[in-house]
Amino acid sequence: MSENAVPEAVAELSVGRPVREVWENEVGGRTFEVGEAADRYFIKWTPAGSGIDLAQEATRLQWAASYIAVPRVFAQGTDGAGSWLVTSALPGRNAVTPLWLAEPATAVAAIGEGLRAMHEAMPVTACPFSWMAEDQLADARRRARLAPFDPASWHPVHRSLRTEQALDRLADIPPLDRLVVCHGDACAPNTLITDDGRCSGHVDFGQLGVADRWADLAVATWSVEWNYGAEWEDLLLSAYGVALDPDRTRYYRLLWDLGP
Repeated sequence: MSENAVPEAVAELSVGRPVREVWENEVGGRTFEVGEAADRYFIKWTPAGSGIDLAQEATRLQWAASYIAVPRVFAQGTDGAGSWLVTSALPGRNAVTPLWLAEPATAVAAIGEGLRAMHEAMPVTACPFSWMAEDQLADARRRARLAPFDPASWHPVHRSLRTEQALDRLADIPPLDRLVVCHGDACAPNTLITDDGRCSGHVDFGQLGVADRWADLAVATWSVEWNYGAEWEDLLLSAYGVALDPDRTRYYRLLWDLGP
């Protein structure tokens, strides 16, 4: 398969409809939009060995669908080349399309309001999945034993740390602020916004689980800085309805940087 060729499984699942690649991540995972208008759907594909578990995401989407607007799962499978997840489309466009990058005040407010609504809608007591700091830290330690982390892949603010230093810092877990069902990767591209400037839902739920809400807020504000500028972080927190918490923000950004 050439570098930009549509994977065989995606070609088969598109059954002759137009296919357009809309996203590619750093480990070769690709997302394709299939079809047009009301009949469109999406196929996430990830190569074998990427470490991304699309079956895990399908399970989380099916649970979350009882409480919030998420893509409906049509199919999930795997072969020797990779794995795939076929889902319905949600209304709106992701928050980092040119339209919303040009309207940061609207987009950032929608991200904050949408994150708060998601946290309030999903019941902690019914959620079977964990994204707790203790579990993430245990997983980071396990992965560090298998292969050393490469600090060059971390955000510049963390690159001066050695693996042992980063893990030592993460051992000091902040007290819980508020337990919610977190998205797990609350970056701006995972928020969808309709043309009226309102959040219509979220995508990419592979890490969904119960955690302190700052596990999402720290990453959401970081993503706002990357995509719109640091001056917009306060608006996200205001739209969410919470004051800045520097200690929890620093902690959960480092934890996210060491994530899978």
